[in-house]
Amino acid sequence: MTALPLPLLRLLLLTALSILAACSPSLNWRQVQGVDAPFVVLLPDKPATLSRPIDLDGMAVTMSMTAAEVDGVTFAVGSIVLPDAALAPKALQAMKIALVRNINGNIQSEQADTAGSIDIAATGTIGRSNQPARLLAHFAVRERRVYQAVVVGPASAVDALGVDAADTFFTSLKLH
Repeated sequence: MTALPLPLLRLLLLTALSILAACSPSLNWRQVQGVDAPFVVLLPDKPATLSRPIDLDGMAVTMSMTAAEVDGVTFAVGSIVLPDAALAPKALQAMKIALVRNINGNIQSEQADTAGSIDIAATGTIGRSNQPARLLAHFAVRERRVYQAVVVGPASAVDALGVDAADTFFTSLKLH
């Protein structure tokens, strides 16, 4: 029997570990429909939904949020409805700034597409101990509704769940 080359063996091992992480018993994926907003997403645990008034750079709106937490990491989809669709770019930017500010963070990468959606990755700190935090977010606009999909938590916990968990969440999001 011939031994596998070391780079190939490492690749196979990393692939196996990635698959096992995606099947982690702590991730109990379930399809969830938005209560106050038209979307469908996979969340890794039983979600809770709440709505509350917020101020987005001078715009008073109500944000509806559906979220689940696993191992200290929050997976959430939030949405607001604007009085005028022309306000959407301003609201999207305000949502992005507020999320990054919540972790005292800095955006590490940002990518926009032609439809006006924005994806960011940010690092910062959370908690009284200023624990390193990681934030991954997707922002999208559908007429007068602005959405944010977020994975946020201690950097070590986000990293432990792995890229596959974030990818499952973000790629499952369907806005109607």
